[in-house]
Amino acid sequence: MSQPASANPLLRAPLLPPFDTVKPAHAEPAISKLIANCREQLDSCLKNAGKEPTWEETVAPLEEAQDQLSKAFSPVSHLNSVLSGNWRAPYEACLAQVTEYWTELGQNPELYAVYRALAKSPDFASWPQARQQAVRHGLRDMHLGGVSLEGEKRERYAAISQRLAELKSTFANNVLDATNAWSLNITEEAELQGIPESALATASALADARGKDGWLLTLDGPCFLAVMTHAENRELRHKMHYAFITRASNVGPNAGEFDNANVMAEILSLRAEQAHLLGMKNYAERSLASKMAESPEHVERFLRDLAKRAKPAAVQEFTELQAFAADELGLDQLQPWDVTWAAEKLKQARYAVSQEELRPYFPYPKVLSGLFAVAEKLFGVTAELDSSVPTYHPDVHFYWLKRAGEPIAGFYLDPYARENKRGGAWMDDARVRRQTSAGLQLPVAYLVCNFSSPSKDTPALLTHYEVTTLFHEFGHGLHHMLTQVDVAAVSGINGVAWDAVELPSQFLENWCWEPEALAMIAGHYETGEPLPQALLEKMLAAKNFQSAMFTMRQLEFALFDFLLHSRPEGANADEIQRLINEVRAQVSVVPVSPDNRFQNSFSHIFAGGYAAGYYSYKWAEVLSADAFSLFEETGIFDPATGNRFLTAVLEQGGSRDAQDLFAEFRGRAPKIDALLRHSGIE
Repeated sequence: MSQPASANPLLRAPLLPPFDTVKPAHAEPAISKLIANCREQLDSCLKNAGKEPTWEETVAPLEEAQDQLSKAFSPVSHLNSVLSGNWRAPYEACLAQVTEYWTELGQNPELYAVYRALAKSPDFASWPQARQQAVRHGLRDMHLGGVSLEGEKRERYAAISQRLAELKSTFANNVLDATNAWSLNITEEAELQGIPESALATASALADARGKDGWLLTLDGPCFLAVMTHAENRELRHKMHYAFITRASNVGPNAGEFDNANVMAEILSLRAEQAHLLGMKNYAERSLASKMAESPEHVERFLRDLAKRAKPAAVQEFTELQAFAADELGLDQLQPWDVTWAAEKLKQARYAVSQEELRPYFPYPKVLSGLFAVAEKLFGVTAELDSSVPTYHPDVHFYWLKRAGEPIAGFYLDPYARENKRGGAWMDDARVRRQTSAGLQLPVAYLVCNFSSPSKDTPALLTHYEVTTLFHEFGHGLHHMLTQVDVAAVSGINGVAWDAVELPSQFLENWCWEPEALAMIAGHYETGEPLPQALLEKMLAAKNFQSAMFTMRQLEFALFDFLLHSRPEGANADEIQRLINEVRAQVSVVPVSPDNRFQNSFSHIFAGGYAAGYYSYKWAEVLSADAFSLFEETGIFDPATGNRFLTAVLEQGGSRDAQDLFAEFRGRAPKIDALLRHSGIE
């Protein structure tokens, strides 16, 4: 017997997701019901639109219905990412329905006509800015969704959208399954020489949990990095490196089992076909239609120019590393699995500082309170834990973001790596700030990282790299939560050009390097002692260690992505491999294993939103470095400058073009000089 609708927690649409009561079985019935509601509301809006439609009778009621749908789908999608397992099948079933609905909506000619009429209405110019932008974006997105197509072409476009949603999910599942499928049980401690105690404690606990002796190594980020950076055992580094770089491919320990080769080929073919249906040369053109960059040529020129500036320094850095490895480490030839380890040795020799030495000074609770203190000084907001809010895992905590004691937003923080949780770090929205019939709905975010868990005796101790990751994701969160826009389509990160969306996140990372801020972030986990001045100076001196090599690595990914999506047709696995090899020949300075199948797990572009957009990281880095340079002039906690960034960038969401907002904050167009200076590149 079916349950009454009221028994389904996803249909009640509370402000906070019902993590204490929602079950996988609730997902499909709720999404089906809410999509039916959206369709009914759409029909009603179109009937009532009249010759001169208004916002109130068309866009507002439809936004209300769609927000209910988003609030139900959000926890389903999120739980699939952070718990997977039982949530995978219901998520995929819901994803198919949601994709079909949004495709249908984007291709609705009557709705398109309503939006065109709204844009042409006599009083449109006097509308609030956010409403104007929502209509303009709506027209653009419907055009990109194929609304102008007819007959078979429109049907084909819709079918492609549906299939792409399935393929992106399949790609992500294959990467997660391939990552989880590999582990290495070590029983001799001598084989683990050099690996830090914190990583060994985690590996020992994992072995214990699975009924094994010794230590269990996995491909989860913290474990993989600990081995590649510190393990003296070269054969162990080789084994882990090989397992990692061959994930989800036709080679390696699980060759062919979770292979993404055909998935990538089909994704690329379908993206190219969609672009052609819209009359565009390639998918890169379609991607840039909603971004800051003017044209594919503009992006490629930007990437190649940056590569030209950074490559000489990167070559010099790698030459120095090779010489050090030969002279000091007895390695005549640096193999790919040696590079990170040798670099750490050189860094210690040159600066006498390592990430492991810094860890005791960055206990997660202290870093978190310091992060909140930085946000309070900059933007006048406080974060308060609310342990009464149910979460989906004991590691996850909920906080209210407050101004003058009043809640203005909320966020869930999920910091630690665990099995069946997607790798990496990200921010996503649970609720968007918008004006509802019942009043203002506050924005709510999910912030997710994959740090090593605390042990019985020790809090989670972060590397400085992980500290910057936490600041990065919180920067995204602030962009979502501090918005003053109340129209869903352009509220928070919605409607922000994708190549500008990394601006607030990369911007906030700068405070992780400032002594005044570090005094708030760092403190020894046992004594509370601040980061010693000598260690601080070493850390700052090492800031740009191999930064040109890192820049070239990012440019390799960005160029590969952009050139791949600039092809007029798709590409099969062999062609994809050839292209990445060509890009590496042009820009890479570090050796790559012939079996490297990085592309098979490049989730950003095949499962995320970065297709023909990975360049955004570097593009936004130009913006963030230039924005921070104003704080360097006025003081890193200057209240007036902080308030200026808040009002010009964070509060505006997608209600105005990113270029205009940046110019409003900085008083001019962005310049690349600050990025080069911050990266130590002449």
